[in-house]
Amino acid sequence: MPSWTLHTEFKFDAAHFLEGYEGKCGRMHGHSYKVHIAATSNQLNPSKYLDSADMVCDFHELKWAAKGSEKGGLDHSVLNEELPVNPTAERIAEFIHKETLQRIPDGIKLNVTVWETENSWVEYTDEDGEN
Repeated sequence: MPSWTLHTEFKFDAAHFLEGYEGKCGRMHGHSYKVHIAATSNQLNPSKYLDSADMVCDFHELKWAAKGSEKGGLDHSVLNEELPVNPTAERIAEFIHKETLQRIPDGIKLNVTVWETENSWVEYTDEDGEN
């Protein structure tokens, strides 16, 4: 069965603090987050920008989190106000994954990687070790 994997990267800047954390991460601070999303599909789809079934999904839909918070993204936001959970790197990746799935066609598998610093990152997928 054929498959296509679409990759995109983007950055956003945001502040957060970890509730209940004993240490400096428990205080408000900021990061320049880097995000990589891999979207894999066994079929090509249309999008709201293209009527023909010629893409996995639209890059616009994958990069929603790079928009400013006033436009529904995460850029220049306080993540504690945007996420329904404590905004650890793990939870940020999970949040981006779940929100992105709502914006793209069904049947696409996502793998979301979030770098909190140049040397520290997390990878999230809802598959059992796959993709």
